[in-house]
Amino acid sequence: MELRDLIVTPLLLIVVYVVAYFVRPYVTDSLTTRYYFPALTFKIIGAIALGLIYQFYYDGGDTYSYHTHGSRHIWEAFMDSPVRGIKLLWGNESQVDIYKYSSRIYFFNDDQSYFLIRVAALFDLLTFSSYSATAVFFALLSFTGMWMFFLTFYSRYPHLHRGLAAAAFFLPSVFFWGSGILKDTLTIASLGVATYCFYRLLLVRKFSLRLLLALIISLIVIFSVKKFILQAFFPAVLVWVVAHNFSAIKSFALKIILVPVAAISVAAGAYYMVVKVGEDDERYAVGKLARTAKVTAYDIRYWSGRHAGSGYALGELDGTFGSMIRLAPQAINVSLFRPYLWEVRNPLMFISALESFAFLVFTVYVLFCVGARIRMALGNPDVIFGLVFALSFAFAVGVSTFNFGTLVRYKIPLLPFYLMALVIMLNYRNKPTNVAALERTE
Repeated sequence: MELRDLIVTPLLLIVVYVVAYFVRPYVTDSLTTRYYFPALTFKIIGAIALGLIYQFYYDGGDTYSYHTHGSRHIWEAFMDSPVRGIKLLWGNESQVDIYKYSSRIYFFNDDQSYFLIRVAALFDLLTFSSYSATAVFFALLSFTGMWMFFLTFYSRYPHLHRGLAAAAFFLPSVFFWGSGILKDTLTIASLGVATYCFYRLLLVRKFSLRLLLALIISLIVIFSVKKFILQAFFPAVLVWVVAHNFSAIKSFALKIILVPVAAISVAAGAYYMVVKVGEDDERYAVGKLARTAKVTAYDIRYWSGRHAGSGYALGELDGTFGSMIRLAPQAINVSLFRPYLWEVRNPLMFISALESFAFLVFTVYVLFCVGARIRMALGNPDVIFGLVFALSFAFAVGVSTFNFGTLVRYKIPLLPFYLMALVIMLNYRNKPTNVAALERTE
C-alpha cells in the first residue's frame, strides 16, 4: 500500500459508484436491482483484500509480480517515453531501448502472464500505477462478466434469482480469487461474457455485432491466459446447444432416432475443438495432455509448492490417459469437495474447506430432494451445460494440481457453473414425475 493508493483509489471508487448508479436502471429490473450494488461491492472488497493479504500475509506473490514488478515498469516507460511504453505494451520482444524496463519485468518471457501484465498496464495509465485502483478495474471486469452470467440464467429462471445470484456473485473463492490482479479474474470474467454471448447468439438466435465482438474478445482473452479452459468450455457449449435443440423436438420417436446421430456429432465436435485449441501448444496438444498433467501435478506438489504444506495425492500418474481416467473420480471429488475440514493447514485453507463442505452438503441435499425426478433434472439443457463444464474442468484441474493452495484458485471457473446447475436441479423437487420438461421463461 502506497500514498498513491490512498489518493487515487478513493477518487476512483466515487467515480465507479456514480457511474454504476446511472447504469443500474439499464441492466436490472425490480428483482435484480437488489443484487447490483452488493455484487459490485463484494468484487471490489475481494480485489483490495487480495492485495492486502498478499502484501501482509504472503509478503509478495503473483499479484505483485504482475503489477509492481510487471505493469508498473510499462507505466514508467510511458512516463519516460510513450514510444517505449507502446513497444512494451505491444509485444514482449526485448530491444535495446526498452531493456532497462523489460529486464525488470518478472514475466516478460511468459506469454500468458505478460498478457495479463499488458491489461494491468492499460489500467495503470488511468490510475498512475496505483495497485489498489488498478485492482478495482479488474474487479469491474469480473463483476461485468459475472453479471452477464447471472442474466443468462435469470432470463430463463427468474424465480430462482436468489440461488443464481449466490452462484454468480457470493461464492467466497470466486469473489476473492476472481476479483484482483490475477489471471483467474480475466478468465472468470471472460467465461461470463462468453456464456451470455453464446446463449444470445446460438440459443435465443438474436444476432448482434456487439455480441459477436464481445464473444470474440472474451475467447481471445481466455485463449491468451489459460487456453486449457476452452478445452472444457467449448465441448460444454456444443452439448448445451445440441441439448437445447434436442429438447425442442416434440416427437419421442424422432428423438430416439436422432440420439445416435447427436451423440456421434457431439463427440466428434468436442474432440475437434479440443484438438484445435491445443494444436499450436505442445503442452495442450491432445497427445501431450496426459504428460502435461503429470508434469504439472508433480511440479506443484513436490517442487514449486513443496513448502506450502497443503499438498494432496490421488494416486500415481504415469503420463498416460489410462492413469488419468483411473483418477477421475478422486480428481472430481478433490476439486468440488476438498479440502476436508480435517485437512486444514492454515486460515485461508479453512475458508476453502468450509466452502467445499457447503458444496458437499448442498449437493447431497439437492440429490435427496430431487429423488425420483433426477432423470428429468439431468435432462435440462442448462443443467447439462453446467455439469459438463464443471465436472470436466474439475477432473482436469484436480488431476493436474496436487496442491490445495493452487487448486483453490484454479478451480474457481467451475464453481458458478456447478452451483447454477444444482440450483436449477433443486427446482425439480416439487415437479410431478410425469412432467416432461421444466417450464422456463424464455
